[in-house]
Amino acid sequence: MSRIAKKPLIIPKGVDFKVADCQVTVKGKKGEMAYKLHDAVIVEVQGNDVLVKAANAPHPMVGTTCKLLSNMLQGVNEGFTEELALVGVGYRAKVQGKILELSLGFSHPVQFEAPAGITIETPSNTEIVIKGMDKQVVGETAAKIRAFRPPEPYKGKGVRRKTETVSLKEVKKK
Repeated sequence: MSRIAKKPLIIPKGVDFKVADCQVTVKGKKGEMAYKLHDAVIVEVQGNDVLVKAANAPHPMVGTTCKLLSNMLQGVNEGFTEELALVGVGYRAKVQGKILELSLGFSHPVQFEAPAGITIETPSNTEIVIKGMDKQVVGETAAKIRAFRPPEPYKGKGVRRKTETVSLKEVKKK
């Protein structure tokens, strides 16, 4: 049995949580999300708490479903953010509408269009902030932007997450 699913999920104020026909719908101030339940999982709402249980025998989808529902509750209420930093001489980022334009040392600027439900901001020309209510899409977007120029191991130049630490290699000596 999953240890995550033993604790009930608490529905925040202002969030509407509905379970109907193997479909969970969560609605909050940031928007609305839906999730189709696995056959081996039962979701019960008791007052302000949500309990996730296995239908018959213990199943691995119980903990996964519990965490996904927790992320949905947090996403429609507060949302998720991911911060990226550009490290390198001449590396810049700017947003024009829904298109992020990156100068990463290539002969051409790299343009990235934000997916639906995602907002991209650049507080400075070397910082990128990705916001959205779906944790998976926010993380995927950050990974796609980072993949344009991942940090290289000798000087550490490239696109990295704010919390990421890059261990630098020592240069070869003769």
